[in-house]
Formats: sequence, C-alpha cells, structure tokens
Amino acid sequence: MAGTELEDTTRRRAPRVDAIRNREAIIEAASEVLAAQGTAVDVREIASRSGVGMGTLYRHFPKKEDLIQTVLRRDFSKWADSARQAAIDAQDPWGALTDFYQQALTGYARHSAIMENFALTWSVPDLEGIQQLRLVIEELRARATGALRPGVTTDDLLLLLLSLGHAVQVTDECRPHMWNRLLHISLSGLRADHREPLPVEAAPDTHSSNPDRTHRNSGPVVT
Repeated sequence: MAGTELEDTTRRRAPRVDAIRNREAIIEAASEVLAAQGTAVDVREIASRSGVGMGTLYRHFPKKEDLIQTVLRRDFSKWADSARQAAIDAQDPWGALTDFYQQALTGYARHSAIMENFALTWSVPDLEGIQQLRLVIEELRARATGALRPGVTTDDLLLLLLSLGHAVQVTDECRPHMWNRLLHISLSGLRADHREPLPVEAAPDTHSSNPDRTHRNSGPVVT
C-alpha cells in the first residue's frame, strides 16, 4: 500500500515539476527574443526556442501581453534591485548617479522590448515599475544631494530618464552615440555649480479655451 501511495504522489508531482520547468523555459526564451526583436515578435518563435508546443505556451500565458509583461517585470526588477544596491555601495555619489543613467540607457538600447515599454511608461504608467524606479532614483538623489544643483527633485531625475529613453529609441540605430552625448549634456546641467534657480512648473492655462487668446498665440513669436 505504501508503495502505491508513493507512486501516486510521484505521478502528481511530476507534472508540476514539468510545468515549472516549461514556464521557466518559456520566460527565458521570451526574454532573449523580446530583447532582440521587440514586442512584435511572433509567439511561435518563443515556443520553438523554449522547446514547448503552442498549447503549453498558452496554458501558461493565455495572452501574448501576459507573457510580455511577465518577462519585462522580471527583467526590470532584476535590474532595479541591482541598480539600487550599486547606489548604496558606491563610494562616489555623483559617480553612482551618472553610472545609473549610463547603464540604464545602455540597457534600453540593447533590449528592444524594454525600450518600447519604457517609452509608454509616462503616458500609460506601469505603477509597480514606476515605484521601483522611483525608489532607486530617490536613493541616488539623496546620496548625491551635495553634488546636485539646488531644487532638483526625484521627479526631475525620473522624467529625465524617460526623456533620454525616447532619445535612445529614435537615435540608437542611425546615430548610436547621439543619446550618449545628450546624456553628458544633461548630467552637466544637473551639477551643483549651476546655481541659477530652476523654473517652476507652469500652472494650467485657464484661458486656453478663449478663441481670441488661441488666435493671438497661434503663430511664432518674433523678437
């Protein structure tokens, strides 16, 4: 009787082990393909690379979007944790901040799907991802306070990263060094020796619905 119960238990566990192994294989294959080809990749290629059939893939990820989000969140979380630890361990706070931007943007340039997803982050936010990113940037900003120009906020640094992410997206293939040049220019502007006050965020234009005002402001300003 004991032997029969052991065999039954083994049979019940075996599919579970296979299922875990298949899911991990799908995620690993998807990570490689998404990095190279972006989110437009055909899931049949992912299934082929992972060594599973389409039925198995769809049992784990009924929608392509489910698989993409799982992979991107996993890859992003690994990177965010690594970046935060590097910020904590760094001896030079300013070096940690600049290294963070350099590594982040280099990573985006090498990972097509993350680049595509990152371009949507501000308009269609992934709240979990934004919060992870904010924690990293807040840690970096707090440690580099003395090296940063007065008034620079976490939102400033976060939006700068998103903006530079767009620059990577539009220049990496045709002029791969252009975004790196823009990064150095941007970081220079963040240094503490630039002490002139930063502009405040403009209040919403309550007169934008006024047709006369719209007409007066529709053309270029010539001085």
